[in-house]
Amino acid sequence: MHPEESWKALCPVGADNRRNLCASGESHDGDVDAVLKDCDVVVEGTYRVKANQQAMMETFRTVCYMDSYGRLNVMSSTQIVFHVRRILSNALGISKSKIRVFKPRIGGGFGAKQTSVSEVYPAFVTWKTGKPSKMIFTREESQIASSPRHEMEVSVRVGADRDGKIRAIDLYTLSNTGAYGEHGPTTVGLSGHKSIPLYGSVEAHRFAYDVVYTNVMSSGAYRGYGATQGIYAVETAVNELAQKLQMDPVQLRLKNMVREGEVMPAYYGEQTNSCALDRCMERAREMIGWDEKFPCRDMGNGKVRSVGVAMAMQGSGISHVDVGSATIKLEEDGLYALSIGAADMGTGCDTTLAQVAAECLDCSVDQIIVSGADTDTSPYDSGSYASSTAYITGRAVEKACRKLQEKICEKAAEMLSCGREDIEFDGHVATDRSTGKQVTLKEIGTAGQCGNANALQVTESNSSPVSPPPFMVGMVEIEVDKETGHVEILDYVAVVDCGTPLNPNLCRCQVEGGLAQGIGMALYENIQYSAKGQLLNNSFMQYKIPTRLDVGKLRVEFESSYEKSGPFGAKSIGELVIDTPCPAIADAVYNASGVRVRELPITSEKVAMGILKKELEK
Repeated sequence: MHPEESWKALCPVGADNRRNLCASGESHDGDVDAVLKDCDVVVEGTYRVKANQQAMMETFRTVCYMDSYGRLNVMSSTQIVFHVRRILSNALGISKSKIRVFKPRIGGGFGAKQTSVSEVYPAFVTWKTGKPSKMIFTREESQIASSPRHEMEVSVRVGADRDGKIRAIDLYTLSNTGAYGEHGPTTVGLSGHKSIPLYGSVEAHRFAYDVVYTNVMSSGAYRGYGATQGIYAVETAVNELAQKLQMDPVQLRLKNMVREGEVMPAYYGEQTNSCALDRCMERAREMIGWDEKFPCRDMGNGKVRSVGVAMAMQGSGISHVDVGSATIKLEEDGLYALSIGAADMGTGCDTTLAQVAAECLDCSVDQIIVSGADTDTSPYDSGSYASSTAYITGRAVEKACRKLQEKICEKAAEMLSCGREDIEFDGHVATDRSTGKQVTLKEIGTAGQCGNANALQVTESNSSPVSPPPFMVGMVEIEVDKETGHVEILDYVAVVDCGTPLNPNLCRCQVEGGLAQGIGMALYENIQYSAKGQLLNNSFMQYKIPTRLDVGKLRVEFESSYEKSGPFGAKSIGELVIDTPCPAIADAVYNASGVRVRELPITSEKVAMGILKKELEK
């Protein structure tokens, strides 16, 4: 409870400390109750997703020192250098101009480093003493001071006609924000707004939620950001609907899924201008051999193999909020210096954005020198979160490079004493079409820094009024030991529509990493607290995450669409890829055992006891 008289909500999010509410709200389209009443079949269920710990490879860490100008320099493992600068300015009561925040390459973030965890304390020490300081969290300290996924209990009602036409979805989410409400009001929204729109043809929907304070760790941003919980609930409910209708769940989805060109009322009224979800479903079906393996096969000796399916969507940045920027300049040796404010945390965004620049400038990626995430030198960027980097910052890079190329051509025209319209530039040499005279890029770069009144440097920013969703279909094949309840992942097929994959290899790495995390969430990760709210799983000995040997064969393919608002047709991919394992595995477990587990993780004990209970009921 928060009984403080001084308590107040800084934003109108439905907060009420007298009711222990961090946030509360409701949105709807159509008369859900009336439509559900008119449906031939209604399934109803409550699904619980426990909190999940952040387990990035590199723990929280910060180094601080004073420079020769009396400014506080902060090097930190963070996703949000500009936000950290603002937080430190407020905490220390000093001007932002006195603070520099920068990051090296960091070893994973997943949203945990979207929160300022380790920066304030060493910054305070250095500012007060003038001495260098550092703070490096142990694994135990990272476990107890991190920001886990929000525990959510999601209640779903889905109504359909006998022929499988889904007509209404009613969803209520109860979210546990922990002791503080940092991400509570925003995370919960995705549980409905990123799950209901998957079924674009519904006549009516309702999404309501409450976010409450408790005495456990404060929850925060974690890959998927609420969509993971909501998609698990809705997709499991749809699988239950398929079972009740005695329909193939793939056919049920093909009949009801959102298609390109449709408007999604539950997704802020946005239109799907790029959507290959139907092709993703068909491709995944083919890859895993769904028609031959669904629902299950008895392998003898108590072993049953089965398949399960789920689909998902996410977003590409936060519409009307996120901003990305890029500065690109031509150096005198003919190389390009690209400065960005986005944070590479193992995602490979430095490489991807360099590729975008190289494509625009018709040069090798080796000619692009990337530096990033430094509040002194980088143009402003709201940070690397919400799957915004490729889509938002990538478009800023594209805009800046297009403008720089024009400046290069103008300078070449000046050097060759011809009109701009006569210049042809191939990325290496500028040619006067009328005379055949040429100047090299290196010569242009040199001229740009000697007696030049127009610097060959451009800064561009980008934001977006929309957040085009990427889509994904996941199908899994498992083997269940009916005696022990053990679940083994044999094969996981993921087919993703992220628009145009800018770097297919890096995109594939993102998918594989997200699938591993999702499998851990589905089968292994079981956070536990004492009665007083103290975390009990403070190491990897107590908190189980999957190894490479636990996730089975992972196969990833892409079905491209073209998102015209993104760089070269790209959308996002980072968060989407964690969303399908939980419902797909839950579906496969049911198909193998007849046991429907509605609370994650799906442990061997739950499956074995469920099978035993069914046998005793016979």
